[in-house]
Amino acid sequence: MAIVRFDPFRGFSVQGTLPRLSEGTWVPAVDIYETGQNELVIKAELPEMEREAIAVTVEQGTLTISGERAPGADVPRDAFRRVERAYGKFSRRFALPRAVDAAKVAAEYKDGVLTVRLPLREESKPRTVPVAVAS
Repeated sequence: MAIVRFDPFRGFSVQGTLPRLSEGTWVPAVDIYETGQNELVIKAELPEMEREAIAVTVEQGTLTISGERAPGADVPRDAFRRVERAYGKFSRRFALPRAVDAAKVAAEYKDGVLTVRLPLREESKPRTVPVAVAS
């Protein structure tokens, strides 16, 4: 077993060095669930993003959520002591079931959460079939 030295100051800025801003690809967390109104819902956490920086596309049975989160310009880079949040471009792709009506997909962005509603086609909704009595 190897002995690893513990550094209690790891991650703190030392005079003359800056913390590295985590830039590159990141993956926002999502929840996917089905509602009682015969639709699927995808909710993605996209905090501190402008609506214009988010793209939602549906193409050939695939839903793509993409965009880019930039570090805030209100804090100078040398003022950071610790950076744990990721910045940069992201892209999430989801294969859609055949039952989703791609023409009626809707997206809304509010309070840092993107909500994409995927309604199911009429023919995929459950229906009651009457049973006739044979004589």
